[in-house]
Amino acid sequence: MTRLSIISATWTPRAVVCATALALLGACASPDPALTRAAPYDPFEESNRINHENSKRVDRAIIRPVAQGYSAIMPDPAETAISNFATNLSLPGAMVNSALQGNGVGMTSDFYRFLVNSTLGLGGMIDVATKLNMPAATDADFGQTLYTWGVNEGPYIELPLLGPSTSRAVAGRVVDLFTNPLGYVIEEPEIYYTTTARGARALTGRGRYSESINSVLDDSADSYAATRSLYLQNRRYKVGRGGSDAYLDPNDTTGSDAATQAVRPAVSADFEDPYEQ
Repeated sequence: MTRLSIISATWTPRAVVCATALALLGACASPDPALTRAAPYDPFEESNRINHENSKRVDRAIIRPVAQGYSAIMPDPAETAISNFATNLSLPGAMVNSALQGNGVGMTSDFYRFLVNSTLGLGGMIDVATKLNMPAATDADFGQTLYTWGVNEGPYIELPLLGPSTSRAVAGRVVDLFTNPLGYVIEEPEIYYTTTARGARALTGRGRYSESINSVLDDSADSYAATRSLYLQNRRYKVGRGGSDAYLDPNDTTGSDAATQAVRPAVSADFEDPYEQ
């Protein structure tokens, strides 16, 4: 590979990151419509519902049985080790986002967690940091970074197969493809091991929380509305709005009465999207 191609491969993702961030920063000037209305901000509901139903079909036919089979076949220690390995590899990306958010404490704690687990934890397969009572991983992402920069949440979006999101979170996912420094260090074929580990972690999450996820998808009167509500509450809690009106039920469309409701408690982690890893 020539020096020119190396520079091009390095700077092209950076250009994408910068262009995405600059475009989203234009949304900072006006109030966030997603948080200034009683009903959820869902202008794409018709297409979102189509994507939701298609995703449910794929989940029932492929993802759910594969996840359950994976959890049944894999020994629990091995399954946990693979998930730990994938989580450890995500820490450098979280460090970058903590730095962009001005969170020096979070960046430092993630650095020491990564250092300890990568060495004493055999590449991250053993979560030694947690056993040593070190601070939990920040799990910082670029969607959170955009929030700290004042970018609006934007409309709710149901992505095909990837599940619930918002326009801000979608942009964050795209940028996060390029923010992890390990992506520029690990070469082929090793880079495929990390991708496989992340996929296995997603299957672990789908298998472990199968009962809760299935109850939302199969037993809810309106699984789309239930999924939307749970996702928005969890996501808003993650980006730091745990004590605000972001906890009003997005399904409550009674108008101003909703604004006077008490702040709701955090939603159980069992309802977090297992594919948002």
